[in-house]
Amino acid sequence: MAPVLELKDVSKSYGAITVADQLSYQLDQGEALGVIGPNGAGKTSMFNLITGTVRADSGQIVFGGEDITRHSAARRCRLGVARSFQIPQPFSGMTVFENVLVAATHGAKLPAQKANQHCLEILQLTGLIDRANDVSGSLTLLGRKRLELARALCAQPKLLLLDEIAGGLTENECHSLVETINTIRATGISIIWIEHIVHALLSVVDRLIVIDFGRKIAEGAPKETMASREVQEIYMGVDADA
Repeated sequence: MAPVLELKDVSKSYGAITVADQLSYQLDQGEALGVIGPNGAGKTSMFNLITGTVRADSGQIVFGGEDITRHSAARRCRLGVARSFQIPQPFSGMTVFENVLVAATHGAKLPAQKANQHCLEILQLTGLIDRANDVSGSLTLLGRKRLELARALCAQPKLLLLDEIAGGLTENECHSLVETINTIRATGISIIWIEHIVHALLSVVDRLIVIDFGRKIAEGAPKETMASREVQEIYMGVDADA
């Protein structure tokens, strides 16, 4: 089976600043891939390149066997690429249900009746069904994080990109969110998750890559990758010669 996503020598620079340096990897169907790296390493820029909000200078991005390198962000969304953002920004004056309905009707292009049912199913999946009629601006941080998940899922993605979705949560809230993400995984959606809360990441992902200055410096099984000297030196500030 062909990979869901392939990045082939993808590069992007802004003048002297390189945010992607010949970045290459692939993601298999149903796999969860974790991404870590220092602040400013280029992790969110990688998501921007995958979703099409930023165009690569060189290289190729292939999704579902189709070259999407020059596709618009809207076209990539319709093909099945969806993401969450580090800072949730719901339509705060709209209800939770209205927020996800926007994604279902404009992202997935579902007709009204089907969109309504789909939204209810996603709100159940993400633990928001009891808040469906609440104004989204009244949600806690965990609630807004769940709404980020729900909006992305209502676009019917094949690939879900999670950008530091556990950031700012308490330990108990983080554990609750991890349970939800593992439930989402069970539906067969492929996931790439950028996260600084490593223990949460390791509870979900099958494989880990480490990025620094836009370059992939390590890749492999999560615990073995975290234990490598290079990763400890670059990501965790540990002297590799110690």
